Amino acid sequence: MQRVSVFQQKGSAERKIEAVREHGSDAIVLEVFSIDDELPDIVDDSSPYLPADLDTDLVLDFLTHKDLSHDLAVLCAAKSIPVIASGKKLTNKWVLTPPT
Repeated sequence: MQRVSVFQQKGSAERKIEAVREHGSDAIVLEVFSIDDELPDIVDDSSPYLPADLDTDLVLDFLTHKDLSHDLAVLCAAKSIPVIASGKKLTNKWVLTPPT
């Protein structure tokens, strides 16, 4: 089983989460992190929103806040966890940013 962690804001990945659950439930275990709080324009400390540690095979980043995406990418790089962040402009070698 592949462990996949999905990070979303305000339901931004719900359709994709449901599709994975429907079609990949035999091969993928999903852990979903949902952030529904109103966030300031600048998040200096992402610790209230992101886990301190991750134990997963892959991260899917559907966060809309750039500071959270950046900090998530840094956490994943430190743990050698690949990240897919579609349509984003992150410059971290652990993050794949395919066009949307």
